[in-house]
Formats: sequence, structure tokens, C-alpha cells
Amino acid sequence: MAITISPPPVPEYDRLELRRARSLDELPQATARVVWRKPQQGPMSALIWAPELHFISGKWYLYFAAAHSPDIADGLFQHRMFALECSAANPLTGEWVEKGRIYSHIDSFSLDATHFEHRGKHYYLWAQKDPAISGNSNLYLAEMENPWTLKGKPVLLSKPELPWEIVGFEVNEGPAVITHGQRIFISYSASATDENYCIGLLWADIDSDITDATQWHKASQPVFRTSAKNRQFGPGHNSFTLDEQGRDLLVYHARNYTEIEGDPLYDPNRHARIKPIAWDEEGMPVLGEPPADNR
Repeated sequence: MAITISPPPVPEYDRLELRRARSLDELPQATARVVWRKPQQGPMSALIWAPELHFISGKWYLYFAAAHSPDIADGLFQHRMFALECSAANPLTGEWVEKGRIYSHIDSFSLDATHFEHRGKHYYLWAQKDPAISGNSNLYLAEMENPWTLKGKPVLLSKPELPWEIVGFEVNEGPAVITHGQRIFISYSASATDENYCIGLLWADIDSDITDATQWHKASQPVFRTSAKNRQFGPGHNSFTLDEQGRDLLVYHARNYTEIEGDPLYDPNRHARIKPIAWDEEGMPVLGEPPADNR
């Protein structure tokens, strides 16, 4: 079973909204509060993408990507990564303060940042283009000095090189982290944002040095992909959460059609969906098949 959460029909990519509800079923009807709007000009003035909300050391943070222009340059959008901070207990009513750009090791297209804590340290995980490497984006990991500043040199964890990672575009993006048993896992999305979009998996032993790229293993096949039977196309850019019983859930977006005119990235109707995760006897995640929409 999956729950489908449909946003307004045409996203405008110009603001960040938060909503809350007592149940997943109530989220679509919950009142959205705009906590930030893009300025008319400057580095955060276009194409607000991929927001994530995190609670870190007693404060709320919103990570997102933005560009100074909607134009394409050197074959890519011009996004960089930014952060907002809210010190109030309630992020829907508190004041949000711009903490500015999060700088990495390269000044290039970067997006899809997430945060996680592991063994008492805070880490930042994101997708970025390296001009010296073929493709659109790779996955990088760095320890954090504070919630808006990286510490040390980022580590390249994964780049698109397997056949299913390079369909349409060479992409590794949208990482998310979950731990289970004796492993830490990173899911990520690959290929163009049409029906070829899919989810891959990295994992490392939970006691290993996760900033050592050699400690990470990569699944040879996608762990979650299109189901034509269920009319679920291009599932990806997932996150993980828990239900009231403590069960792991997969949150992702997908389309229920393939008829797209032009570049699929300009088709905004990838609505959110939620489904349970299972775990096999070896402690590996079983994401299964994207179920058909239930509404």
C-alpha cells in the first residue's frame, strides 16, 4: 500500500512552505505556511529546489538549492546550496533567518543536500558537478563544523557509471540516509527524471570510517524503479521516516504517466508517495515495487 500526497498542480519554485498534520493521510489537507520567499535578484532568486527540514542541536534548519538565473550554463542549471535557521520551537510560526550559501570544494552546480548524525558527528551529504568528471552530478560527503559550514575536504562517494545510472543523463543525486542493524545506508537517484529515474543504494559497516570512500559498497542494480504494471514511473529522490509504530517508511516522488513533452525536468507533476520498507534476513532494505496510487 502507498499513500499519494499531491501538491498544488503547478509548483512555482519561488518559496518554501511547511505543513504539519497528526497523520500522513491529513497532510494533503493541512494548511501550508510560507516560511521564506525568494528575493527578486541575487544568488537565491530563481528555481528553488529540493528543500529538506532538519532539527539539529535544538534548532530547525531548511536546506535547499537555488540559482541566480533560470538559464542553462555549460549544459547545466546554475544551482548552489543554501540554509535557513529557525530558533523557535515551532518552525511554522518562528522566524527563519538566512544563513547563506553552503560552500563546498568546487564552485559548481550543487543541490539535494541532506544532514545526518553518526557516532556523535554531524555530516552533510549532497550532489555536485565536478568539471573534471564526466556526467551531471556525483555524491559527496563531508563532516560539518556547524549546520551551515563544512569541515575538511569532501569525499567523493559515488559517481554515475553503471548502465542504469546514465540513461538520458549521467546522474547521482537526491541522497538519503538510514541505519539498520550493523550498516549505514545511502539511497540515491540516478538517470534522467523520466521513467528511467530510479533509486540506487550504497552501504558501509556502521563502525567503519564513513569518510573513507573505500568502506562503501554499491548495489549493482537499482533497488527501486519504474513499475509499468502499477503505472508508477521514475520513482526517486526519496527520504526515510518512521510511522507511529516505529516502522521504516520510504517517501519518494513519481509520475503515473510517461507522456511528457520535451525535457522531463520541466514537467512538474511528480507527486509524493509513501510506502513501508521491509528488511531481509541479511539486514538489507527491501523497497519492493512502487504500488499503484490509492487516490
